[in-house]
Amino acid sequence: MNIYVGNLSYRMDDGELREVFEAYGEVSSARIINDRETGRSKGFGFVEMPDDNAANEAIEALNGKDVGGRSLRVNEARPREPRQPRGDFNRF
Repeated sequence: MNIYVGNLSYRMDDGELREVFEAYGEVSSARIINDRETGRSKGFGFVEMPDDNAANEAIEALNGKDVGGRSLRVNEARPREPRQPRGDFNRF
C-alpha cells in the first residue's frame, strides 16, 4: 500500500521516515519529496508497505501523532492524476 505522510518536519530525512513506519512492519520504500529548485523538503512524503494490514495499522497509529514537533497527517495515497501539459507547444 502506498501511504501519504504530510506535515513532516523539514529536517526529517528518508531514513528517519522509514524508521517511524518500520515499527509497524516491512517498508519497501520511504521518500520525502523535495523542491526541484532548492532541494529542500516540501514537508510531505510517501511510504510503501507491502502488507496492507501493517499499513493500515501504521496509518491508524501515526495519523495525528507528534513526530519531530509536528502532528503527522497519514492516509492511503490517492492515485496520481494526469498532469496537463504546460504552455501551448502546438502553435507553430
